[in-house]
Amino acid sequence: MSGVLVLDRARTAAALDVRRVVDAVATALVAISRDAVSAPPRIAARTPSGLLGAMPGYVPGLGLAAKLVSVFGDPARPGRGAHRGMVALFDEHDGRPLALMDAESLTAVRTAASATLGARALARPGARRYVVVGTGAQARAQLALLAECHPDAEVVVAGRDPRRAREAAAGHPGARVADGIEEAVRGADVVLCCTGATSPVVRRSWLAPGTHVSSVGGSHGPELDADTVGDAALFAEWHGAAGSPPPAGAHELQGLPPGREVVLLGSVLAGDHPGRGEGDGLTVFKSTGHAALDVAAAHVVHAVALAEGLGTTVDL
Repeated sequence: MSGVLVLDRARTAAALDVRRVVDAVATALVAISRDAVSAPPRIAARTPSGLLGAMPGYVPGLGLAAKLVSVFGDPARPGRGAHRGMVALFDEHDGRPLALMDAESLTAVRTAASATLGARALARPGARRYVVVGTGAQARAQLALLAECHPDAEVVVAGRDPRRAREAAAGHPGARVADGIEEAVRGADVVLCCTGATSPVVRRSWLAPGTHVSSVGGSHGPELDADTVGDAALFAEWHGAAGSPPPAGAHELQGLPPGREVVLLGSVLAGDHPGRGEGDGLTVFKSTGHAALDVAAAHVVHAVALAEGLGTTVDL
């Protein structure tokens, strides 16, 4: 095919086969852990109310892609915001542009995939009670993925706005809405934080022994308090989550004590690290996003779109 395949938001979403995205994201995470990925730290241009980030990346066998994404908060609704942008996919062998697609839906699904992989790898065997903290687009993507991949799980949704929490919970057929975040988190096996928080929304004192937390929000500040981070075994997509300042690195992982280990999730998925180990300690997977995950999801979108005849081809 010549030309560039252009996929609007609806067609990008239609091509996001979530099971294939989970598998592709797992491949990308393993490649990161084995230093097989080329992806410079994310950079961003900042305005008084948001930022525009640039994330190019190459994953052998999945492709070459770059994402431009804006992250802006809503002044009228503190703690809420939006991610908007586009992903360009290129041929990894000759550099031809192959496709241009919506970044918002792609980012939400690949991020939910990483959080789910974190829970699969790090939660205790038999974990059943999943709590999704958040009510926005990322929380809805997480709930849709849980409905597809873990339909029998006990799922609880918690947020500051009961109406929005009910709307988000509709994305999972068995989800219920908690009265508040603390009530939901107490007794959870897995906590999936998907918020635009500027300050912690989960406290250590709420977490039962052995809980796993996947935190994928917090572009503007920490989702987890310092005691949670201090008591947990820490995992991330890449070493820069702790070694680079935000927006590339995680707010929660800045200033860790010397020698504090942050394990790459891909090394657990590959079997190169045991993961949680024995006992009832906390585990935390802190996601900052990584260009390799965008490459993985874009690879799936492009393949599905070609197979199903989605999108419009243009000459660029």
